[in-house]
Amino acid sequence: MKISILTDNYPGAFYQAEHGLSYLIEHDSKKILFDTGQSDLFLKNAGKMNADIDNIDAIILSHGHFDHGNGLEYLTGGTLICHPGCFVKRYRKNDRTFIGLKKSKKELSSIFNLQTSREPLKISENIIFLGEIPRVTDFESQSTSFIFEDGTPDFVIDDSAIALITQEGLFVITGCGHSGIVNTLLQAKKVTGIQKISGIMGGFHLKNLDKQTNETIRFLKENKVKYVLPSHCTELPALTAFYESFGFRYVKTGDILNF
Repeated sequence: MKISILTDNYPGAFYQAEHGLSYLIEHDSKKILFDTGQSDLFLKNAGKMNADIDNIDAIILSHGHFDHGNGLEYLTGGTLICHPGCFVKRYRKNDRTFIGLKKSKKELSSIFNLQTSREPLKISENIIFLGEIPRVTDFESQSTSFIFEDGTPDFVIDDSAIALITQEGLFVITGCGHSGIVNTLLQAKKVTGIQKISGIMGGFHLKNLDKQTNETIRFLKENKVKYVLPSHCTELPALTAFYESFGFRYVKTGDILNF
């Protein structure tokens, strides 16, 4: 399994970065573009990295936020897979900044072979889009800083992830983890029937050293997760706690990781 970091919040030595996420995942003889960041930066970095995204098998959008899907406008086609709730109009609660996708569902459908699914979707025998993730823990997704156009709370129910089946167990990749990392991993176990988790990587949407962060760390330790790689929307207090617990290498734009 090979993961190329086309865009993340932090730059590598020779690569620009932005607030966003885009990974090129090569696994099970498939090439998956997971999210596209908020601009064409993922394409520029892919060129520098000699990462071929012209012949990908699918584009997976983790959820409908600008920093994960606005880069779609710089692509010219292919199969796009996401939750049907990705296309709502959504805003930050504090200042009503629009944070949804620039392109509408109709516009994206005219460019891509759009496949939306609330249910888990098998991309290949060993790559699974997890669909809508049930919120079952009592410490995740309890509050939100986002609202819909009518002012009601937006808990980002379209937030999903992908599970990669490897010889070491499940390796799960998240965009932001709005559903909660533990909820996401429980869904991956349920969907695949595999209980061993080898890795978790991507945005964890953890900001503070609080109950959610501590319970997430406890779950990962109990499950003896080997690779723990928080990035993107995981802020310093939480990152520090994860580093102290797992000693991870921080993810930077331009990194190429092999597992």
